[in-house]
Amino acid sequence: MKHIGRLLAITCLLPLLAAADDQAKDQGVSLATAPPVVVKAVPESGSDGVDSAITEIQVTYSKEMADGSWSWSTWGQNTFPQVTGKPHYLADKKTCVLPVHLEAGKMYAIWLNSDKFHGFQDAGGIAAVPYLLVFQTKP
Repeated sequence: MKHIGRLLAITCLLPLLAAADDQAKDQGVSLATAPPVVVKAVPESGSDGVDSAITEIQVTYSKEMADGSWSWSTWGQNTFPQVTGKPHYLADKKTCVLPVHLEAGKMYAIWLNSDKFHGFQDAGGIAAVPYLLVFQTKP
């Protein structure tokens, strides 16, 4: 069943990646025309033993992003953290912060953009490549 979920996620992303590839071919490949990608996440995706006392999730993109535009969305039932404030970008315009309350001993999975939601966009309106942030808090 796990493999079906991964296959479904990959299948849903293929049209988005194909569109980005077509855009790159039309405009020439460069950092300016490439879609933004996550270059850093705190906590790091795949982490086990994350301290549940942290009060925010930070995700840094490869490019400056459009302020006020984001798509923090659910991956599955009960895997999205309790949000305690509004998302916002830091002064670098690349790092988006989501204030949260985390529970001990819980697995979290959050889509940043997805096949349905494309709110994370660079300053030029290019949607970021979807990213699945997954981590587990320590008991």
